[in-house]
Amino acid sequence: MNPYPKNLRLTASLVTCLSLVGCASGQLDTAAPPSGNQSATVNNGQCTATRSEMTVPVGDTFAEGEWVRDFYSGEKARVANGEITLTPSPEAEGLLLLEAVDAPQQSFNWAGATVYFTVTDRFANGRTDNDRNYGRKPDSKDEIGTFHGGDFAGLTEKLDYLEELGINAVWITPPFEQIHGWVGGGDRGDFQHYGYHGYYALDFTRPDANFGTREEFRTLVEEAHARGIRVVMDVVMNHPGYATLQDMQTFKFGGLRDGFEKHLPGRWGDWQPESWEDFHAYHALIDYDHPDWNHWWGKDWVRAGIGDYDSAPQASIDPVKGSLAFLPDFKTESGDAVDLPLFLRNKENTRARQLDDATVRDYLITWLTDWVREFGVDGFRVDTAKHVEPEAWQELKAEAQKALETYRANNPGQALPAEDFWMVAEVFPHDVTRSSYFDAGFDAVINFDLQEEARAGAACLPEMESIYSNYAGKMNGDTPFNVMSYISSHDTQLFSRIVDNDPAMQKRAAGALLFTPGTSQIFYGDESARHFGPTGSDGHQGTRSDMNWSDIANGTVAPVLSHWQKLGQFRDRHSAIGAGEHRQLATEPYVFSRTHGDDRVVIAFGTE
Repeated sequence: MNPYPKNLRLTASLVTCLSLVGCASGQLDTAAPPSGNQSATVNNGQCTATRSEMTVPVGDTFAEGEWVRDFYSGEKARVANGEITLTPSPEAEGLLLLEAVDAPQQSFNWAGATVYFTVTDRFANGRTDNDRNYGRKPDSKDEIGTFHGGDFAGLTEKLDYLEELGINAVWITPPFEQIHGWVGGGDRGDFQHYGYHGYYALDFTRPDANFGTREEFRTLVEEAHARGIRVVMDVVMNHPGYATLQDMQTFKFGGLRDGFEKHLPGRWGDWQPESWEDFHAYHALIDYDHPDWNHWWGKDWVRAGIGDYDSAPQASIDPVKGSLAFLPDFKTESGDAVDLPLFLRNKENTRARQLDDATVRDYLITWLTDWVREFGVDGFRVDTAKHVEPEAWQELKAEAQKALETYRANNPGQALPAEDFWMVAEVFPHDVTRSSYFDAGFDAVINFDLQEEARAGAACLPEMESIYSNYAGKMNGDTPFNVMSYISSHDTQLFSRIVDNDPAMQKRAAGALLFTPGTSQIFYGDESARHFGPTGSDGHQGTRSDMNWSDIANGTVAPVLSHWQKLGQFRDRHSAIGAGEHRQLATEPYVFSRTHGDDRVVIAFGTE
């Protein structure tokens, strides 16, 4: 079906998906389905954490007579008869975080990493002079789908904040230059939806001016590396962004219906619907059979169902060649050599160049890995992985590894990045399973199950035992693998909203997430009780609200944030928490150990 139907009436699924990033992964639900593992509930399953002295069995994790320390309080105790006795800090929610007194900081391990995911535009505004580019404007209403000003400079300024949170990898949304204009947002077309999130690429070779400059991106990566923080860049090989009225005018592709230009202002992107119209109504002005659509990506590059382009099947019928949310679908599976698209050949500031005997896949992989070669990016989070053939991911991984080695050779003084490039796949609704994606170049896959499972763990940590044991047993089996788990996402829900902004639950959620085996992903504001934002007729937009820096500055969320910081720092010190063997040592208090090589910890949780 066409991305812009010729009968000019958008189907319900198109209208919904136009403003969703998540539906570009085949995801239309507001949350991953519950796993059925939890027994406690948000409303009535909360247990009362102890503030009293606890006697904790440590098994053989710590030797008889060895001194251990509670990382949370700093208090020490000596192992006697296989036990220690300590009192949790009043702020610790009944937790003891036990490590050997002489325990060193452990070396980095992706399976024990804590990845902080930030939507660059909504995180921190470091430069207000770059807030308006390409003619983009605020809507002076709820600003649901407009650019808010977050940029590389702002993220760089907040790296110390991330370091204090124990973060050792930051995942940023795609930094590429986005479509300049907007599409109708939500199922009612009730707001203008720009590519603020980075998933509507126009030019993969340049940073979007709203995000910042190449040098600011370089500074971000170098400053992150100086703090021991890896940079994981979100990438998309399945699709570019939509065609918009403004891009049609700027880059001279496509065409209007005869005589319809009179219905547009001098700058086409400034078009506004009449009182009886919505923001989808501009499609009535466009001639989707016009021959000048070959001035856009061209039929050799994408399936789009306009002009003489091939039409794409539904992604549910053909996941690889299908169109997601009616986005133009790159022909990454094609073995035919292609020329650089005409609009890029004529684009003055692009770094894209004609490549000899290159396929669509060759171009995309070159463009994406150039960011690794030049800036030393440590990894990719791959969007819509199941909608591109596995061979493309294998090739991307191999070329990214070569690019990283080139960067290291050209920057011998850099302590980071690590020697091995890292890739994690978004495959909705993947769980903790070693699937074929691990044979297609991926080091990890996003786990969609934990968001629901963590509800019970936030209410009462012992409810996580079966989950922790299950995860660790699967991932540390005969053929080890890794997943990245989260409790909040831009494509599902905010955990703060799941628990009705209950501060106690948002505080305790830190343990449920950060003690989970494998890589843990914090979504910006999980640690500061960020609230759901304006959403219009698209239920996902509110998950991408502005970071609540004012709440942090005035101390409103200090108890929640300080707890996340303590647990995050403890996890950062001990890769065994994510990468280690899990053993339950007691049920009351709830006690478990994690060991990985010489790294060993015991975590205890007591109730009244």
